[in-house]
Amino acid sequence: MFSMPGVNRAELPLAQQGLPARLVLLGVAALAGCFFVGLMTILLPRNGPAATMLLDYADLSPFPYPFTVQNLMHVLFFVGLGELFVRSRTAQWEMRFLSRGFLPEDDQTVLQAHDLGPIRRQVAKLFDGDNGFLPSLIDISILQFQAGRSVDQTVSVLNSSLELIAHRLDLRYQLIRYLAWLIPTLGFIGTVVGIAGAMAYVKSQGVDLDQIGANLAIAFNTTIVALIQAAVLVLGIHEVQKREEQSLNLAGNYCLRNLVNRLYAG
Repeated sequence: MFSMPGVNRAELPLAQQGLPARLVLLGVAALAGCFFVGLMTILLPRNGPAATMLLDYADLSPFPYPFTVQNLMHVLFFVGLGELFVRSRTAQWEMRFLSRGFLPEDDQTVLQAHDLGPIRRQVAKLFDGDNGFLPSLIDISILQFQAGRSVDQTVSVLNSSLELIAHRLDLRYQLIRYLAWLIPTLGFIGTVVGIAGAMAYVKSQGVDLDQIGANLAIAFNTTIVALIQAAVLVLGIHEVQKREEQSLNLAGNYCLRNLVNRLYAG
């Protein structure tokens, strides 16, 4: 019979086992964005090039400061970074399960039905509907094998579970993808507002170059800032999602190699 030395039973809820509190972190990220805006307002002189570009902190701005397009984008950008941090920490949390030794990893052990109960009890409290890829896969594979005594059915259930978890994992990135779309959209809105505002000062009897320049600055600055922030978020999405998908793939491979391939239905 296979024993599991050195693996502690989990009695605490998942939130106390290392998973980040998502809503709390997103709130902190939004506050960090507001703090960033406030700090830049203090450090950058009004009407200066940096303040005008990053914050639209200028006398001729059509927006009442601090309610500018750039400042809204900064807050949303920090929320996006907070979401990426949550996803990154969750990926690390999932990867740590691979070193917990839930299953035998030698070349000789064969698992029979009476060996599976202790393993399933060991992982029972380590997953929920969203987190704990490896414990979840182990649990559902053992449950299927105990119910049907069929290795082929167990493999089928394992593959179906991997597909469902992969789909659920992809849905986790809806918010960050929306922010990566929303920020450049706000930048383009600022561009349209700036160009429209500049056109309003073009009159037959003359032009107000100061106001036209201020509005055109908004038009170009919002787009530049938005595109840079969106590029950072999209890069983060690709890197962090790759880690989460890698943790799922490794969990599936670990379960197949160390559980399914060792099952003996005799």
